[in-house]
Amino acid sequence: MERTLTSHEVAQLLGVNIKTIQRWDREGRLQAAGRTATGRRYYIEDQILAFRHQRPATTGRPRKTVAYCRVSRQSQRPDLKNQRLTLEQFCTARGLANVEFIEEIGGGMNFSRKRFLALMDAVDAGEIGTVILAHKDRLTRFGYEWFERFCQQHGCEILVLNQEHLSPEQELVQDLLTITHVFSARLYGLRNYRKSLKEAIRADISAQDPARSDVGSDPIL
Repeated sequence: MERTLTSHEVAQLLGVNIKTIQRWDREGRLQAAGRTATGRRYYIEDQILAFRHQRPATTGRPRKTVAYCRVSRQSQRPDLKNQRLTLEQFCTARGLANVEFIEEIGGGMNFSRKRFLALMDAVDAGEIGTVILAHKDRLTRFGYEWFERFCQQHGCEILVLNQEHLSPEQELVQDLLTITHVFSARLYGLRNYRKSLKEAIRADISAQDPARSDVGSDPIL
């Protein structure tokens, strides 16, 4: 016989509050298997396991609360420190305990950030109940809505402290500036690579034929 769960039990397993479970049912994201004679929602255990995309062996583990902090460059370390302080104050005010803080330096368009990937893997495994951000672009500069939905599908709630909404024009300007910065950095890196390659070829030619040590450029470049 299949085991049934109440809304409160489902909320505990997924690490969210009861209102989130009710909202998910209304939105069709996680619909109840049915209702009792008194009108209370009930769920099937296998249904919840499928929703979490995880093995039954991991069911019931307490979920972690993670505060994720990020800046783009090493020169912004003071900002990283201030960002963490803000999140610490928020957690204290909310009475949140045992919060794990993750700090990372890397571009918001870089989806290969090690700690970012580790966080997403943990969400996928059903280990994270809440992710706290100072601003949504601290998680990712583009595609935030997709990652938010990914977290929700795995029972993970994202709390964003700064909920300011920019106008479409302001968002477009910020996006263009971000794209320009990323490709400018890549172009600068290619120029450095080209310079190093030229010097390496020149050194190799000089070692083989000292008479050609004054070679200024190579046609292959």
